[in-house]
Amino acid sequence: MLGPGERRFARADAWTALEAEIGTEFPEDYKAVVDAYAPIQINGHLHLSHPATERWNLGKKIRETSRACAELDWDREDWVEPEESIRVVLDLQEVRFGTKDGLVPITGTDRGEYIFLAPRSDRTGHRICAVDHEGCWYEYRMSFSEWLYRYLVGEDMVGPNSSAFYSGPVLLRPLPMSPDDRPTPMYGPERGM
Repeated sequence: MLGPGERRFARADAWTALEAEIGTEFPEDYKAVVDAYAPIQINGHLHLSHPATERWNLGKKIRETSRACAELDWDREDWVEPEESIRVVLDLQEVRFGTKDGLVPITGTDRGEYIFLAPRSDRTGHRICAVDHEGCWYEYRMSFSEWLYRYLVGEDMVGPNSSAFYSGPVLLRPLPMSPDDRPTPMYGPERGM
């Protein structure tokens, strides 16, 4: 759906350093997508950062988002709806961000949605977790590549009514690597949608 990636910044050592910092390995399918395309904006909303770039750096984004999330009071009493309780939705005893046993922010949208990797309860891998702009949490027990595919075909992948479907080829807009950089938008192959 995205077409061949340029792999402009693919560097195994960047992943090794980031994984050592966080204490967990990122799923191979996530690393493959990021290496092939990032830093990029996909279909006008979804942003992917890369661990090997100074600008749009994934490690920096993880640290900043994790710090901001950790400052929120996840046990607020005025969050009474079950889907607003991160502990209930994700079955967490302790809420942590940016650590091997916590939620690691891996991407987000310009609509205030954030996508996280979280260890499965049985520690046999990762699951995808998302929070929408209203603070409601959702769990997706699937790989990142499956989540991305479903997101791009218009399924609600950040809770109800969250679809961001655009017919035709997927728009890939490389993010500028300097203030003067004006990257050319690209399109994935025709997908008959």
